[in-house]
Amino acid sequence: MSKDRYLIPGAEIAAMEGLRKTHFLNPNAKRINKSLGDLAGLTGIGFHIIEVEPGHDTTEHHLHHYEDECVYVLAGTASAHIGDEVMEIGAGDFIGYRKGGLAHSITNTGTETFRCIVVGERLAHDVGDYTRLGKRIYRSEGLTWNLVDHEHITEVGGGAGKK
Repeated sequence: MSKDRYLIPGAEIAAMEGLRKTHFLNPNAKRINKSLGDLAGLTGIGFHIIEVEPGHDTTEHHLHHYEDECVYVLAGTASAHIGDEVMEIGAGDFIGYRKGGLAHSITNTGTETFRCIVVGERLAHDVGDYTRLGKRIYRSEGLTWNLVDHEHITEVGGGAGKK
């Protein structure tokens, strides 16, 4: 059998330990990540099963300017923070976060492990805003990611950047 993987059996997924992650801007955003898309060699999308313990967040509240993202809930209950609204979610619910849309995050407000599938585009370049922190992240393939405070962003306008 070749090294290229197209199938990851359910028993293997269930036995996977996953990678423990804490968001670099939110110490309460702790999760276990099973990156199945990476195992299958996907490069255009990320496909992850994540697990979050009660009281923890999935990530820092954020939005993507250029990448779509979505979540499908497998188990547990949580609060989805979308813009300024809070919505209770549970198994079978789907959330679509469109590029340029509202900032979002999820907090496990239940009493059991929250499990969901997270799928997101992986473009060569993206810009994201951490709206509650007043920060912007710039991600460009091959370069170090840059994080800046919104107050330090200068809009050059006009014809700047045109050749």
